[in-house]
Amino acid sequence: MTILLYIYLFALGAVLGSFYNVVALRVPAGESIVSPPSRCPRCGTRLAGRDLVPIASWLLSRGRCRQCKAPVSPLYPLGEAATGLLFVWVYVTFGWSPAALIGLLLVSLCVIVTVSDLATMLIPNKVLLFFAPLLAAACLLLPNEISWWSHLLGAAAGGGVLLLIVIVSKGGMGLGDVKLFAVLGFVVGLSNTAVALVAACLSGTLVGVALIAAGVVKRKQPLPFGPFLALGACFAYGYGADVIDYYLSLFT
Repeated sequence: MTILLYIYLFALGAVLGSFYNVVALRVPAGESIVSPPSRCPRCGTRLAGRDLVPIASWLLSRGRCRQCKAPVSPLYPLGEAATGLLFVWVYVTFGWSPAALIGLLLVSLCVIVTVSDLATMLIPNKVLLFFAPLLAAACLLLPNEISWWSHLLGAAAGGGVLLLIVIVSKGGMGLGDVKLFAVLGFVVGLSNTAVALVAACLSGTLVGVALIAAGVVKRKQPLPFGPFLALGACFAYGYGADVIDYYLSLFT
């Protein structure tokens, strides 16, 4: 029964992830998310039902349009798979609880901004404005272990720290990252905001060094930081309290 539930949650996440891809790629371009229907970006051919099965369609077509054979970005199946896996992770971590509902909203936002930032180097204001009130209502109205003042201070600390970095670096980081981390900081709370930022910086540094070593990117080439903020926030939301407890135990 548990395995069937995991399969269901993964499938649900993958289907929603397909829609999240549309949002992530169309909103920065100023396009409607409902019209026109999904189509090949190269030849404009409308996709048939068999082209819209999450993950499987991309694999069966070998990552190419069936009509013009143009390559289709692997971001599509990766976004779908990531959403499915994150939905399962939320359930495994929080079960059926108010924290799980907040977690599902959080990972949905994180998938959209990750795909958008990777594809366009933009974190759309419209996406943040859609999720911010939903997450605020969920965090403040549903019972959870984080106090309302910790949510507010988390938003102030998250946005404030990155805004300071933007000012000091004179544009070394985008304001989209600032606004995103303010929303993420609100969700995870004040103490977990520090965990999220450390995790984001650490993962971003490791991935950046690996990409430079592999010759994929050049030194001083800008990399999107939104995906690492999203990763750090999910890590902090799930394990931040344990990390803080372990860290404090080292001094007792």
